[in-house]
Amino acid sequence: MNRAVFLDRDGVVNRAIVRDGKPYPPASVRELEIVDDAPKALCRLRDAGLMLIVVTNQPDVARGTQKRAAVEAIHERLASELPVDDILACYHDDSAHCFCRKPNPGSLLEAAARHRIDLTKSFMVGDRWRDIEAGQRAGCTALFIDYDYSERKPEPPYLEVRSLTEAADVILQRIETEKR
Repeated sequence: MNRAVFLDRDGVVNRAIVRDGKPYPPASVRELEIVDDAPKALCRLRDAGLMLIVVTNQPDVARGTQKRAAVEAIHERLASELPVDDILACYHDDSAHCFCRKPNPGSLLEAAARHRIDLTKSFMVGDRWRDIEAGQRAGCTALFIDYDYSERKPEPPYLEVRSLTEAADVILQRIETEKR
C-alpha cells in the first residue's frame, strides 16, 4: 500500500484569488499562479516516497460560471510544473449532493482505490474547512493552512500550519518519528 499527501488546489498549490476575505479559483491559466514554495515542498514529499494527489472542488462548472475546459487547462499546467501523481476534480455544486464533493471523502476514496493508498497513513492538506473534513472522514491526518479567510474554521482534530512548506515539514517529521 502507498502513502499519499492529498492537496487541495486553490490556496494550497496555487494562489487563491481572495475577495472580501473569501478565496476563489483562478478563471484561466493566465490567472494561475503556483504558490512559491509548492515546487520545493512537493519535491521533498515526493523524495520521501509519498504520492501527491490534488483533490479539488470546482463547482463553478456546474453553476455555469466556468468552463470545464478552462479548469482542465489549469490542471494540465499544474501537472506539467509540479510533481503530482493525479488530479481529481469534482465539478458538482452542493445541490448535487455528490459523494466526490468535499467535505465528502469520495475523491480521496477514489484516489485510494486507484493508487492503492492506505488512507490511515496518509495526509490531507487544505485551506478550508471542507478540505479538512474530507480528510478526517477518509481517515487521513489533516493539516490546515490557515489564511484567516472570512469563513468558518474546520472542526478539530487537525494540525494548523501557515504554509505548504510548514505542512511538508510536519509530514516529514511525523514519518521520520514513525521510523524510530
